Amino acid sequence: MLIETLGAARDMGRLNTILGVLIRHGFGDSVRRLGLADRLERAGHALKWNHAADLARLEPPVQVRLALEELGPTFVKLGQILAGRADLFGPDWIAEFEKLHSQVPAVPLDELRPQLREDLGDEPEVVFARFDVEPLAAASIAQVHRAQLHDGTEVIVKIRRPGITDTIEADLRLLARLAVLAEAELPALKPYRPQQLVRELARSLRRELDLASECRSAERIANNLTSLPWIVVPRVHWAHTKERVNVQDYVGGVPGNQIALLETNGYDRNLLARRGAQAVLKMIVQDGFFHADPHPGNVFYLEGNRIAFIDFGMVGRLSQRRREELLNLLLGLVERNPQTVADVLLDWTGDEHGVNLSLLETEIETFVDQYHGTPLAQLNLGQMLADVTTILREHHLGLPTDMALLIKAFITLEGMGRSLDPAFHMTTEALPMLRQVLRARYRPKVVANRAWQTLRRTLAVAEQLPHDVSRLLRNARRGRVHVGIELAHLKRVGDQIDRAANRLTMALVIAALIIGSSIVMTVKGGPTLFGLPAFGFIGFASAFVGGLWLVRAIWRSSKGRDVGED
Repeated sequence: MLIETLGAARDMGRLNTILGVLIRHGFGDSVRRLGLADRLERAGHALKWNHAADLARLEPPVQVRLALEELGPTFVKLGQILAGRADLFGPDWIAEFEKLHSQVPAVPLDELRPQLREDLGDEPEVVFARFDVEPLAAASIAQVHRAQLHDGTEVIVKIRRPGITDTIEADLRLLARLAVLAEAELPALKPYRPQQLVRELARSLRRELDLASECRSAERIANNLTSLPWIVVPRVHWAHTKERVNVQDYVGGVPGNQIALLETNGYDRNLLARRGAQAVLKMIVQDGFFHADPHPGNVFYLEGNRIAFIDFGMVGRLSQRRREELLNLLLGLVERNPQTVADVLLDWTGDEHGVNLSLLETEIETFVDQYHGTPLAQLNLGQMLADVTTILREHHLGLPTDMALLIKAFITLEGMGRSLDPAFHMTTEALPMLRQVLRARYRPKVVANRAWQTLRRTLAVAEQLPHDVSRLLRNARRGRVHVGIELAHLKRVGDQIDRAANRLTMALVIAALIIGSSIVMTVKGGPTLFGLPAFGFIGFASAFVGGLWLVRAIWRSSKGRDVGED
């Protein structure tokens, strides 16, 4: 039954291949502990154990990296995602994952022609004035050919490999089932969150398979960066863009991995570093939509000290709440405020079960406090973020997926900035923008809107409260109420309940004042104040003061969480 739960008969061949690769690379013991090897062999599938002993002599990170490369695009992408999870894996593992590449032999053009004719409506030599048969680059999911439109525009044509979708979907089905099995049978893997990682992988791969989606992301970022004229995003030619093919302007310049060519061509490396930092900070802090794979191969330096970003297959998204939390974290690091950093990270990790909170908070505070008095220009913000994730990993706490992706992108980009200019410090570029965003967050209109939204949610909770209490009592009579108490945090929970009860009581009083005052305002006669019924005016004023108190209390609550905005 175990084998059947891993997938239908159509996936059994691929499962046999995956397990065979794992065995050859030294993971036979894990395969047997899952109960898969013996069952597959009894089912008539031959698993090759040759050379497993030789490969087992390699370090585990190297074994895993080689296995992922051999297994193909789905697993290479998994490794690339793991390269951004410094909160789960140590430096040795991250270094190996970063070596993963998806360069594979190109598909001959003759094999691509049927798909291209269907997507373009004709032969590529007809659609384009020129179409290069030899590709510029070939990866596991797509390959890129250079071409020219009939108006003379130089473009690149990105073509998805035929049949790749079926292979990836089969891999994802198997990985999803293997992740469930691994968490149940191999407890040592549980801190690495196999099921969550597979879900993250599936989302990333399905977005990357849709080449039109990549172009939509490119246009969105291009529109967001119009205020930075030195940033170039290739223009999309939608007339020729579909799910399996996209056409964008060709970008020629100095590749990001050939820094030595900049000086010989008259580029200002210091200016490039600062402009790149401004673009990245705007994408992350202001827009909440950013290029999540900004390695040097996806960056080009153009004449006029301009910077071009390409390949938007992997992008990151940050909600408004996440951006505010990130703002607090970065300000806490830059201004050396350890309590702010600790509060944000504890909110991010969420899972406090089995964690020594006092020790964790002490370690974070000690880490941040060590930078007290350090000149701003000497702070390495990327390294500080990396060190923070190391602390979390040591306590078996993982970051939310979006934040892990962002921190990885941030560290990569700061490294690129330093490669351009060794004296570059992201901190000096970040602080003015962080303070600008912080000032904008406290504009009267923004504060009033936030207070109104808070009041609306509070009133909605108050309206729902009688129904919830009734349902609770009904379930209690039926014996369906279960109460769990964790004594170690009982006082903290009690304090949280007490604060919540106070705020809820105040919200009910405010709601009653608003409703009562509204009724009084409609009654003619009686004393007046400023031309309005006195009691109604006093009621509204009291509700306003109470609302301000309520908003302030919620705002100051360092442990308050707004799940609805996540």
